[in-house]
Amino acid sequence: MIRAAITAVSAYLPEYILTNQELETMVDTNDEWIMSRSGIKERRILKDKDKATAFMAAEAAKSLLKKKGMAATELDLIIVATVTPDYQYPATANIVGDIIGATDVWGFDIQAACSSFIYALETGARYIESGRYKKVLVIGADKMSSIIDYTDRNTCVLFGDGAGAVLLEPSTDETGIIDCKMYSDGSGRKSLFQKAGGSLHPSSLETVTSKEHFVTMDGQSVFKVAVVKMADVAEEMMQRNNLKAEDIAFLVPHQANKRIIEGTANRMGVSMDKVMLNIQRYGNTTSATLPLCLYEWESQLKKGDNLILTTFGAGFTWGAVYLKWSY
Repeated sequence: MIRAAITAVSAYLPEYILTNQELETMVDTNDEWIMSRSGIKERRILKDKDKATAFMAAEAAKSLLKKKGMAATELDLIIVATVTPDYQYPATANIVGDIIGATDVWGFDIQAACSSFIYALETGARYIESGRYKKVLVIGADKMSSIIDYTDRNTCVLFGDGAGAVLLEPSTDETGIIDCKMYSDGSGRKSLFQKAGGSLHPSSLETVTSKEHFVTMDGQSVFKVAVVKMADVAEEMMQRNNLKAEDIAFLVPHQANKRIIEGTANRMGVSMDKVMLNIQRYGNTTSATLPLCLYEWESQLKKGDNLILTTFGAGFTWGAVYLKWSY
């Protein structure tokens, strides 16, 4: 059986740092309140109004290709996971391909809220496993600042901008993506969503005036479900593959809330020193959180390390991936 392996990882983060102290001057909040509820100290913001998700995704892609010594034309497929595409259409993946010079390379976007990257990773892995594709670029990227209301203290403190990319290639040994499990439950759609901009509530003067193009969130409802579902699917991944806590090198959780991450690690019996955690510096970058973690911990990973990636997002969507690191 052909198995998909992550053979390279890279990232892009905007230079501008939005601190809790700056947010204190914008909304009724403070550093202690933000830290106690989310664990976030600062987040990156793409301030250039002429740049958006495709730019960040392309920068991460270019960095990865340079690291691998590859030409963009060697890619077979580009998948971009995002909830903030540059346009309703064409797909952000098409724009990324054009920016990096990936001529004759096809691509598409995947949107599953904060679970987008894991959905895209599983999709990309299936293309590799088919035997027809050898190099699949999977990118998680979001300019969340473009859909955040910076007068809403419940949401503006949580999100940041960024991009992370991984290259999938056929594994040459027993390493690679071994197992995955995805879930969704559409009954949770009103707990975290963007009301306007789709076909149900098209853009209008009224929707703009009512601030319906920003993230709307019932934080308590999302937290209650997320802390259970992320832990459930991570634990299920361990049981399906006969893994014990000591078998796991690192847990790679979606960076939504430090308390959710701690709850997931506790449920798995994994100590926090084996948990990739960077939410304090970047906040919730939605589709980019997981590849950003892999990028930051890359130097600490050894070939054969067992990793469990787990996530939860609006919809509701959630899932987990078990892989053996390949380099």
